[in-house]
Amino acid sequence: MNEKPTVLFVCVHNAGRSQMAAGYLQALAGDRIDVLSAGSEPKDEINPIAVQAMAEEGIDISGNTPKVLTVDAVRESDAVITMGCGDACPIFPGKRYEDWELDDPAGQGIESVRPIRDEIRARVEALIGELIPEQGAA
Repeated sequence: MNEKPTVLFVCVHNAGRSQMAAGYLQALAGDRIDVLSAGSEPKDEINPIAVQAMAEEGIDISGNTPKVLTVDAVRESDAVITMGCGDACPIFPGKRYEDWELDDPAGQGIESVRPIRDEIRARVEALIGELIPEQGAA
């Protein structure tokens, strides 16, 4: 039995996209995958519209706080998913990197954030299938 994979979601502010992705991964994969999220320049708090968008899906991310990206977080992750943080993300050999091009929900209304949220969910579901294929989606 392999140790469970760890996924790190990184965006610049760790206030919207990476928090929504982490919320989905936690909700959909349960304890089968460890989830981390961080930002290269984290904001003071999560985007309230991102919180609202996730609440519509029955997922509460309001208790999370943006965290600063550390080299250790990258080192202990099996998969690093970046969302528009570009060169700020340190690269370690032997890890899986994906860059998800997603619109930034910052400053957007709920109508604009819902499609971003839904795309994140689809990508998270695909990621779970790739990381733990033998178990499939719950």
